[in-house]
Amino acid sequence: MLLAPTIRRMQEVSRSWQKKGLAIGLVPTMGYLHEGHLSLIKKAVQSCDRVIVSVFVNPLQFGPSEDFESYPRDLKKDRSLCRRAGVDALFVPSAREMYPASFQTSIEVEKLSRGLEGAVRPGHFRGVATVVAKLLNACLPNVAFFGQKDYQQAVVIRQMVADLNFPVKIVVCPTVREPSGLAASSRNSYLGESERKEASMLYRALQLGAEKWKAKMPAEEVIRIVKDYIAKHSGFEIEYVETSDPKTLLPVREAGRPAVLSLAARLGKVRLIDNILVGAGLKT
Repeated sequence: MLLAPTIRRMQEVSRSWQKKGLAIGLVPTMGYLHEGHLSLIKKAVQSCDRVIVSVFVNPLQFGPSEDFESYPRDLKKDRSLCRRAGVDALFVPSAREMYPASFQTSIEVEKLSRGLEGAVRPGHFRGVATVVAKLLNACLPNVAFFGQKDYQQAVVIRQMVADLNFPVKIVVCPTVREPSGLAASSRNSYLGESERKEASMLYRALQLGAEKWKAKMPAEEVIRIVKDYIAKHSGFEIEYVETSDPKTLLPVREAGRPAVLSLAARLGKVRLIDNILVGAGLKT
């Protein structure tokens, strides 16, 4: 497995593969790989001739009081997992490589970035869109793979790719969950055993909300039921619960319509997000 620490080196490798007519897949990550990442890598290996995994903890998408410095990192383990999974190249740029002193350009997908995560994490999706654009230009993939757990992120990236005419297909894969229902996340490493049990209640709350939504219960009632379930069964503080249009991400209030039911909640310093689709969602 090739290790590429610079953009120039990664582009050289990708262009050599392109000249041979090989299909290139990219799995962008911030490292500390888990089963969710590995499911994306597996899909990429099955679909493409060559697979690149990027590992870069992107400072632009973290707010001033967020966990950039403490975000879990284990490049040695990541390399081992990628090698075993059949990855062909690992792109591991430094922050200086991605954002030199002269860097001054950012990308903002305006409407899709306003609500949900965008409302509580100002500037987050500007950082996401900017780094993904740079990763696509560095790795030159034909296909890039993302997870449904970060649903808004996937919608934002698809819009950016369409608007800026990137020659890449965006594939969104289902959320991978632990046996308890807890969505796989690098931040799960912050949770102790008892906290993990509480965290599993978030998905159960979403399942309950989805049942009520399918039964055409009013959106306000569905949101209240989800919030009440979380409050009753866990110590999580809720940041938001919302029913949104799967494409526009605008709030949906018409009961029974296709929707994405999403939430963000915090337990101490641990912040988790999750969602569940009711009806049509992002197609792979």
